[in-house]
Amino acid sequence: MTAENQILAALSADVLDRLRPHLSQVTLAQNEIVHLPGEPLSHLYFPLDCLFSITITMQDGAMSEVGIIGNREVLGINTLMGNRENTQTEYLVQGAGSAMKIEAQIMQQEFKRYGELHDLLLRYSQAFLAQVSQTAACNSLHTLEQRLPRWLLEAQARVDSDHLPLTQEFIAMMLGVRRAGVTQTAQKLQERKLIRYQRGDVQILNQGGLEASACECFKRTRAEYDRLLGRK
Repeated sequence: MTAENQILAALSADVLDRLRPHLSQVTLAQNEIVHLPGEPLSHLYFPLDCLFSITITMQDGAMSEVGIIGNREVLGINTLMGNRENTQTEYLVQGAGSAMKIEAQIMQQEFKRYGELHDLLLRYSQAFLAQVSQTAACNSLHTLEQRLPRWLLEAQARVDSDHLPLTQEFIAMMLGVRRAGVTQTAQKLQERKLIRYQRGDVQILNQGGLEASACECFKRTRAEYDRLLGRK
């Protein structure tokens, strides 16, 4: 199962043999919260087919996604950066599925060997920072008509499925926009036969067409991940 996560799949047999006894597969439900702001992070998660959203909630209750984590990534990397408490962000299961879970202390021990895992996770940290930076620029500079296709493509790339079990209400919350805007934009994409939406399920019908509709951010982020971590 570890081969389904790109980070785990990139590790040598020797490193995996040290980690394997401590890895356990868990099943996560949609909308499940695995971390709240201010709580210490006790575990890291390597998604297999689930999808995490890293979100920030403002004082007025408004929420927006700042990062997306799927089978190209690992959730909880900040536990290895010297502080296990995260006071700003919440980790939410965006798409139900499975992940490999490991105690932060075990990962810290392997990380401090300053070997293969250390180097890989530093490259991953750079790739994830690129994603967060691109998302910040995208949210500020691009229209919802560009951002929604980009967001759907980002999700698709991390679960390897054309079916995304997402409601328009949830998408609107993640993008920090009104639901009516998502409804109108999704309808236009459906009329162009790029997606099909019904009963909380978004199906991508034409990936090439969706990429043409999206802003440059999806391709730029993907290129940076490919450069730092290798092609999927």
